[in-house]
This record gives sequence, C-alpha cells and structure tokens, in this order.
Amino acid sequence: MKSLQERLSVVEKHVKNNDIKVMIIGLGSVGAYLLDYLISKNDPAINVVVVGRDADKMQTKVNITRVAGLIRGVNKSHIEVEGGVDLNDIAAIQKAVEKHQPDFIVNSSRAYPGLKYGSISWANVRAYGIWSPLAIRFTKNVMEACDKADTNAIVINTSYSDAVIPWLKSAGKAYPDFGSGNLNHLVPRMKFAVANMLGVEDFWNVDVMFAAGHFHDVCISKEGQTEGVELPLKVYYKGEEKNLPVAEIYKACHISMPVDQTRNMMNASSNYQIITAIIDAIRSGEDQKVFTPGFDGNIGGYPVLVGYKNGALDAWIDESVFSFEEMNKADRASMALDGVEDVTDGKLIYTDALIEKAQKAFGKTLPKEVPFAEIEKTAQWIIDEIILPQTEKKG
Repeated sequence: MKSLQERLSVVEKHVKNNDIKVMIIGLGSVGAYLLDYLISKNDPAINVVVVGRDADKMQTKVNITRVAGLIRGVNKSHIEVEGGVDLNDIAAIQKAVEKHQPDFIVNSSRAYPGLKYGSISWANVRAYGIWSPLAIRFTKNVMEACDKADTNAIVINTSYSDAVIPWLKSAGKAYPDFGSGNLNHLVPRMKFAVANMLGVEDFWNVDVMFAAGHFHDVCISKEGQTEGVELPLKVYYKGEEKNLPVAEIYKACHISMPVDQTRNMMNASSNYQIITAIIDAIRSGEDQKVFTPGFDGNIGGYPVLVGYKNGALDAWIDESVFSFEEMNKADRASMALDGVEDVTDGKLIYTDALIEKAQKAFGKTLPKEVPFAEIEKTAQWIIDEIILPQTEKKG
C-alpha cells in the first residue's frame, strides 16, 4: 500500500472538495452505531457504504438508521449497501473497495460475532491477548484486499489493535493505520475523574497525556488500579498541569458500565473520532489529538496527532510530554499482563503465565507462538476448544 502520508494527501483533496466516502465493513453493533453517528454529523459531504454478506439484513439496519436520523432532522448523508461480500473472500473485498473508492475504511467485523470475549477471559485468565488470532482473522483479509486494490483509504481497525496491527506489520503485510477503542475508552473516564477531583464542571477543558496497553484499559476501568505498573500519565486543566494523586485518578475511573453490546457505543465513537479528527485537521488546519492502539505498527496504545507537518498532512505519535521509549516500555508491560509477551517476525508470542492460566482454566494448552501462517488454524482451535465449551457451559 501507499504510505500513510500519500493516502492522507488524497483524502485531503476529497475533504476540500466536500466529497468524502466512508466504508463500514461489517454492520454489527459497532458498525450500526458508527453509521448512526456519521448520519448525526449532518454533513452532506459524508457518504457511507456498508459492506457485508447479507444485503437484506444490512438494508434493514440502514433503513431504521436513515428514518431515525430524518426524524431528528440530521440525515444529509447518502448511504449505499454492498452485499454478497464474505470476509473470507479476499477477492470480493477487493472488488468492493475498487468499486467504491472510499476515503476511510472501518473494519468492524468479528470472527465470532455476538460474544464479548471478556465475559470468558477476564474471570478465567485475567487477560485478553488469548483472543489475538480471532481479532486478526478477518483484519488480515481486509488488509490484503486493500493492498491488492492499492486503495487510497485510511484504514481503521476495531478489534484488539494493540497486537493485531503490530502482528501484520511484523509479518511484512499491509496493516491498518489506526486502531479504535481500547486506550481511547479509558481517557474519557480520566477526564471525568480529574474534573470531579478539581471540583469543576467543564470536564471538556481537562486534557490528558497517557499511554497504556489493552490490559490497563480493562483493569483501571473495572478495578481502578494498575496492578502495580507505573504508567505515563499527566493531566491538565485549561492548559495548566495539575499534580493530582494518580492512584486517586485511577480509582475514580472505576465507574459502572453495561456488559452487553451497548458497550460498543464507545468503540463506534472511537472510530467516529478518528474520522472526524482527520476531517477537522484538514478543514481547520489545527492539530487534532486522538488516542489509538497499534499506531504505526507499535504494540500498545499511544497519543497521536493528526495535522500538518512540513506543509503536508500527516499523523505521528505525540512525544511532547513523554518519549516514545517511555510509552513503549509501559505499553509492553501492559500487553505482557494481557498475555502477549511480544509480536515479532510475523509471530505472536503468548506469555508463559497466560499459557499456564489457560491450561488451568480451560484444560487446553495454548501454543507458545502463533506464526502468521497458523492464524486461521489457531483461531478455529480457540473457537472449538475454548469458546464453544464455555458458552455451552453457560447455556
């Protein structure tokens, strides 16, 4: 694929011409929420195409979203449905990308839909990295199709990007530009927490600099603590740094959340934020900050700026407060707690601790390493040997 900067330059032209197309691959709960948010932006420059296997099912979801948007008076986007696209069929994905020439592609597909993996893994092994082969299963197909189509689109991945994007890059494959969710779900909790601690109501004037991997998104959100890991965190109010006790900030992030699919409002919002950050950077000329996992193929999550550098639209990790080395060290510690020891040379390496926990919890032995060529086989093994027995047990 072309470089990110080359593709951003094409998207820049389309934004300036008010002709923006967003492709959503997979219209499950994340995709459906994202479609609603894009419509609610009420921007006639934004058009959407939804892609998946069942055209009738997708059209039904599109219809309710369009009608609901028009009731609110916020539906100025044109929506197309492209059915008959099986995500196991790389040629079909490629054909859809070539046909519609999107500016943004959001991969919201899931290899095992309708299940929050954490409902199995957190209680049993206290780690999400076990699901990495499932998370990458369709993403690798989408990226191969994008590469063959030589797309100019900016690609956003929604599933466990902390490890999935580095896995693809380390294998020498095309990889998504941004990951949504994970780290980005925790930052708003921190802003609410800091505002409460400062006794201010304008929480939108709170800013955060922070980096962490997926484990700490979950651990801090669920338990309000970091498992003893020191993470790079600074907080600001109206541009002024505030020296608040970090343990108290983390503790205040433990707020009640649903465990069903309504949680995907956050992931969809994260996708929406990345898209609008790029559009806003072009329209305003001002840098936009997002928190995103897996950026530029780096393990874990980072603050990323989108804006103009040396006269060209670009995106880069924000090192204005913490160095990349500081953030990467914390991310790797976080990902190790999530069961991912490393991602290198096209292989995902599980930690010995996760292998031991999985054996004890499920009676199954994970491989130490999952080579890129073994992704499909390993993903199916996880479904057959871990997911199905656990869901049948609950049923």
